[in-house]
Amino acid sequence: MGSEALEFFSCDNGFCYEPKKHITMEESDLPIHDGSWFEEEISVDLKWSFALNSVLYKGISEYQDIALLDTKHFGKVLVIDGKMQSAEVDEFIYHECLIHPALLCHQNPKNVFIMGGGEGSAAREALRHKSMEKVVMCDIDQEVVDFCKKHLTANHEAFCNKKLNLVINDAKAELEQRQEKFDIIVGDLADPVEGGPCYQLYTKSFYENILKPKLNDNGIFVTQAGPAGVFTHKEVFSSIYNTIKQVFKYVLAYTAHVPSFADTWGWVMASDQPFCLDAGKLDKKIAEKIEGELLYLNGASFFSSTILNKTVAKTLKNESHVYTEDDARFIHGHGVAFRN
Repeated sequence: MGSEALEFFSCDNGFCYEPKKHITMEESDLPIHDGSWFEEEISVDLKWSFALNSVLYKGISEYQDIALLDTKHFGKVLVIDGKMQSAEVDEFIYHECLIHPALLCHQNPKNVFIMGGGEGSAAREALRHKSMEKVVMCDIDQEVVDFCKKHLTANHEAFCNKKLNLVINDAKAELEQRQEKFDIIVGDLADPVEGGPCYQLYTKSFYENILKPKLNDNGIFVTQAGPAGVFTHKEVFSSIYNTIKQVFKYVLAYTAHVPSFADTWGWVMASDQPFCLDAGKLDKKIAEKIEGELLYLNGASFFSSTILNKTVAKTLKNESHVYTEDDARFIHGHGVAFRN
């Protein structure tokens, strides 16, 4: 498609975008076949295919492949490094689970630091909390952020919010140089793949030496932690959980099924203060502290998400691997750096 990739015209929520030339990227070689299907390779012998209406964009930035696809089943879909990141019809499941449990478990969250999150959905959910004064979103890839600001109309209001401080930088470097501390730090990073830009942000040394010192005394850290299904939870989920256990006193793993990911997904929340999981109290907080109605999460569903099935619970209990720079685990796939 070169530098003249297709664009779309959207008037969702009253915001319209005229067709324009997209951001400058080289053409990507993502596996889109016959203009009608996209294939995500889950493993060497398993693929997840999507029927397409059209390819809205595909290209490659300095750090990662990016594609925006209009799929027949899941609506507009954002794909990075060949991996589904977010689908229009069900991204609310992932982002509500990522953001709201930590903010609801905190007594009075006023500031949040989001590592990654370039599409803006995590910031959108954090900004719904009435107590919020500042959301710092730090993503390494300017081109991806610019692309999402332009095309993901559901997040237009969040990107325009004066409480949002958008920073283009490596999250590790940004946290190191900042003097301030945060009530909540969120890891909305891509899954760790060989050659990807973010696997070092899942390591014990990063959590211990850089991230935790930037949390306030009652602060909470939460991260997406990859696939957490019966057959996939050993890839990175159990290791991320065990690694965080080495650094924080209270660590909670929870999961939810995300249809567009074709799997159960995992998150890990951690603090040196205990968490309140009372469903009634959480429902009261949701009603009082969040603007608008949540589509997926309530007190009971969050509590139930922390009860893992026997297979996954046993693995997490017995996991001994600690994620380090020299002993990392990766999900199937490769980032731009690996291929180059």
